Amino acid sequence: MTDVKQRTLITYNHVTYLLYVLSYFTAGLLWIVPIVMNYTKRHNADGTWLATHFDWQIKTFWYSIVLFLIGGLLLVFAVGGLGVSMMADSGNSAIVSIVLTGLGLLIMAFTFIWHLYRIVRGWIALTDNRPVP
Repeated sequence: MTDVKQRTLITYNHVTYLLYVLSYFTAGLLWIVPIVMNYTKRHNADGTWLATHFDWQIKTFWYSIVLFLIGGLLLVFAVGGLGVSMMADSGNSAIVSIVLTGLGLLIMAFTFIWHLYRIVRGWIALTDNRPVP
């Protein structure tokens, strides 16, 4: 890989990491842009240390989506169960719904922190010109 091509891909990765961070301030609307960018240029970095950054960001995106959906589904299921248990006057169902709500919120909070950690860790490695594990 030429030096110019490598610098171009490094800059490209800086932009994608920045877009992931900015997505926190746009309610996730920018989340889709860096993943499309990663899939578009991923093959240009094959066989280099930069390929780890493309894979890192792609895996971070998909794992975050799956975990967030699991937490969100638990939350929706629990809140629906809470409504049903209140109408049926069932204390046991209400307790289960409250526990599931807490679990869903915990999974969503963990996903948020984990996603941010992976973006920061990857960006630091890119700044140091080294691959991510």
